[in-house]
Amino acid sequence: MIVSSGSLSAALAAKAATSTIPIVFTAISDPVTVGLVASLARPGGNVTGSSPFQFELMPKGLELLTELVPQARVIALLVNPDDPRAAGLSGDMQEAALTKGVQLPILKAGTEDEIDAAFMTPRPTTGRCARRQPRSALQQPPQPTRGVGIASYHSGDLSVARSDRFRRPDQLRTEHPAPYRQAGIYAGRILTGEKPADLPVQRPTTFELVVNLKTANALGLTVPPLILARADEVIE
Repeated sequence: MIVSSGSLSAALAAKAATSTIPIVFTAISDPVTVGLVASLARPGGNVTGSSPFQFELMPKGLELLTELVPQARVIALLVNPDDPRAAGLSGDMQEAALTKGVQLPILKAGTEDEIDAAFMTPRPTTGRCARRQPRSALQQPPQPTRGVGIASYHSGDLSVARSDRFRRPDQLRTEHPAPYRQAGIYAGRILTGEKPADLPVQRPTTFELVVNLKTANALGLTVPPLILARADEVIE
């Protein structure tokens, strides 16, 4: 058996290497689009695993950013142009931005140098880069891991570090143990005779909103009471 821990590139490499050894992946968003499984309900083949609602929740993340930084008129979206899911995500996010009345320039980056260049890209309305643009924020697809992969930007830490350095609020997913527990459960079931083709791709059923006031204070942000009231956890 092969268990792929959160990395899309690793899961794709495992699938390319064998069509017989069972493969269990963790936290891969939209595994149907990237070709890992035939469908969520009936994966088919030798691959199954878990898939979070990462990209589906991105418009909600945009909504939270506009509440957190109501003066922001530009919220850049950082995407990997090599990711086959990028086009669909960009379209969904543009619709969400239009509803909220904000500009959403798409910054494309797949390597460390491209991330640096993206942060220095002039905004269309002012000619200023993301580093100096006032009333701006950054949103990026959540990183399932901090490794190289089709869905990650060389390292999740790189773009986070640049957001912190340029003092831009950033919306990211945090890691949770549930997908890894699910991988262990599926591994046990497969080792006792069940087939990956018959095990549906698991999706989360509970969601939490966590607010980090320490980070907000460091960025000079005041978290609105309505967000605090909705939060499942507030880190002080």
